[in-house]
Amino acid sequence: MSNEMNPFLRHFPFLCLFVLFVANSSGSAPTPLAERTPDGFLVPRPGYAFTFPADHGSHPGFKIEWWYLTGHLHATTAGGPRFGYQATFFRQASPDGTTDIFLAHMAVVNTATGEFVHQERLNRPGWDAAAAVGHLDVRNGPWSIRMTDPATETMHLRGGVRAEALFDLTLVPSKPLVLFGDNGISRKGIGPTAASYYITFPRLDATGTLTWQGRDYAVTGLSWMDHEISSSQLEGDQVGWDWVSMHLNDGREVMMYRLRRPDGSADPVSKLTWVDAASHPQETPFTWEVLTNWTSPATGAIYPARARITTTDPATNTKRVLIVEPLIAAQELTGELAGIPYWEGACRILDESGREIGSAYMELTGYAKPIEL
Repeated sequence: MSNEMNPFLRHFPFLCLFVLFVANSSGSAPTPLAERTPDGFLVPRPGYAFTFPADHGSHPGFKIEWWYLTGHLHATTAGGPRFGYQATFFRQASPDGTTDIFLAHMAVVNTATGEFVHQERLNRPGWDAAAAVGHLDVRNGPWSIRMTDPATETMHLRGGVRAEALFDLTLVPSKPLVLFGDNGISRKGIGPTAASYYITFPRLDATGTLTWQGRDYAVTGLSWMDHEISSSQLEGDQVGWDWVSMHLNDGREVMMYRLRRPDGSADPVSKLTWVDAASHPQETPFTWEVLTNWTSPATGAIYPARARITTTDPATNTKRVLIVEPLIAAQELTGELAGIPYWEGACRILDESGREIGSAYMELTGYAKPIEL
């Protein structure tokens, strides 16, 4: 589908990406959440009782939601390559709420060759795309994420990038899901609509096949899955965000998002959250320091190529340094369809001594051009 069909479709990918981390630049306390947005869409409400597996499905009363998966995959054959992948499915309501539009992004990196490929799809509902209500079943063209066994929350993910790559994965949670924020409500700003329901499977065991340039590989690895449900509006002077999800080798996870102001400083709503072995989340203060940069030859954007996060380890109450280092520098999605370049890539996590202690995925937006609406 061409995004030149009408003004809404033309701007839809922009809206999808940049409503993800809406925030107000003020450091004031958040106002109470509204019942609905001014245009009539639902807003996350305190006290909501999540029901699974139903809440893994679509929520059409809200303006936007997304199912976001990333992971590191290792070929099971000796000496086989290591891959990273991203699969993101968006559902966006039309302005009058009468229909939905669906956007999806896919990317694969082969760390053995240094090759990175990506693709986007934009479709109306029906034959080409859909998101079921009451259970997880989302598709966009040949790409899909479905929950095949609600008892174990096992999922099946199918995606790829044109003829270069195809992955077919079974994803099984190895620990319970996490509700980030205040019992699942993640405030993204001080405004009365700036919030999302934030549901995450922080550690999924992945098995399946990945076909790379015509060659099939049996693969295993770890994946991360976010599901966010929101009707937020952009507010304030945010220009972009830095987001990282980490799988530490000790069985814990770390999620960080840093909303950036025009001067590069972090908005006060930025968060870093640890997830312990029992999937209990705990927020700790943090700082972010860019160590080196990478300049995109395609867009000219200058992205952080290596960053140091300094925080407190809640297990020991001691200072902890987490260095985020991309496996391959060139992992920019150049936005041919959406027109919004951003960097999304597979990384390793190092401690302050340089020892590898985990894997990660990092997303960097607003570096090619500031967020504007």
